[in-house]
Amino acid sequence: MRIAFKGRLALLLAAALPLPALAQFPNKPITFIVPFAAGSATDQIGRAIGQGVTEQTGQAVVIENKPGASAMIGAAAGARAAADGYTVLITTNTTHAANEHLYKSLTYDPVKDYAPLTLLGKGGQIMVVNPNSPAKTVGEFLAQAKQQPGKLSFGSGSSSSRIAGELLQQMANIQLLHVPYKSNPLAITDLLGGQIDMMITDTATGLPQVKSGKLRALGVTGQARSALAPDVPTIAESGVPGYEMGYWFAAYAPAGTPPDVVKRLNELLVKATQTAPARQFYSQTGTDPATSTPAELAQFQQAESKKWGDIIKKAGIQPE
Repeated sequence: MRIAFKGRLALLLAAALPLPALAQFPNKPITFIVPFAAGSATDQIGRAIGQGVTEQTGQAVVIENKPGASAMIGAAAGARAAADGYTVLITTNTTHAANEHLYKSLTYDPVKDYAPLTLLGKGGQIMVVNPNSPAKTVGEFLAQAKQQPGKLSFGSGSSSSRIAGELLQQMANIQLLHVPYKSNPLAITDLLGGQIDMMITDTATGLPQVKSGKLRALGVTGQARSALAPDVPTIAESGVPGYEMGYWFAAYAPAGTPPDVVKRLNELLVKATQTAPARQFYSQTGTDPATSTPAELAQFQQAESKKWGDIIKKAGIQPE
């Protein structure tokens, strides 16, 4: 009886001890919420990173695309998910640096509602027009815009895309009509159909259309030409000196996610950026791999929010 009692006591004590979350997590599929449409650059990197996580854990990663309202729908869903590590928001500077300066009220708090996990990459953008456009260079497009103030339109499906167009107007002293979309691929569709005149989109979304001949590239937004499109000049060297614009990807968990789970997710995501699916995404889209600790991402986000806020204010954009 005494031995049996001791055995039961040992079992009770063991049950009372905290379970090693790192050893157990994950033991079921993880959901990646992407606040942009399927086919967008964020969707592409989310799927690539998801494959890398599956390779490490054996658990499936489910992609849920929730586009709309400048990515606020998906961002809010990511914030309100259970804080158990099984829902991760794969997002960009749109939700976590720009939106707070573009909208008077958000459906989420970009700082308080999330536990930062890691940066995932940084990239540039490309200015594209329909092949039927008379503009074959940035200079020709700017000349056309100056001749027809407010007549030419540009589409955007993300804050990065929109602010790139706003910054171009500001620095080139032109007036364009802004047409908003739920996601960049949707704007691309209308550009292909001739419903809008131009857009500045992420390279991952725009370059395939350029290479297939469906769109014409006028310029890239980085300081240097893209290795994937060396014949396309920078906008800065095409008549808008000093012009530069980019974007970044990052992963967040809901606020309140246990620290050990955050640590485990950081390890899985960082290692996923080194796997074959992620390397293929980076090489094919001209995106630079970039990772961080959760604390580094929080600091980076704070600096980026200030930078984007300054650009938006200088552009004269009033919060909606």
